[in-house]
Amino acid sequence: MFLRSGCLLPGGFRLKQERFNKGWMLAGDISATGLDATLRRSGWHFRSFFFSCSRLGCGKTEISAISHATARALRRIADKFNVAEVDQVQVSNYPGFRIARVTAHACEIAKIG
Repeated sequence: MFLRSGCLLPGGFRLKQERFNKGWMLAGDISATGLDATLRRSGWHFRSFFFSCSRLGCGKTEISAISHATARALRRIADKFNVAEVDQVQVSNYPGFRIARVTAHACEIAKIG
């Protein structure tokens, strides 16, 4: 799961985050279900939307191909969404390089009311 840099979270809610790229942070080991339950207890909500995008990326290793594809998919998430969840990763192996297809869908964290 990725949070847009500067994504607001409820006061006191700590979520381990690591910079992925300029606009996105990689959230720690938390599922959408776990995040939703925690946010609802704080009077916030987590909503998934039907908007998704799929992008290809290539690299010398599986990790680099996935990273490139993920970055390309995140660029297609509209600014109005502050969370993106990767729900599918496929990697094809070729001599000397890998191609990854990453599918991400848009989500939102917001205070209820």
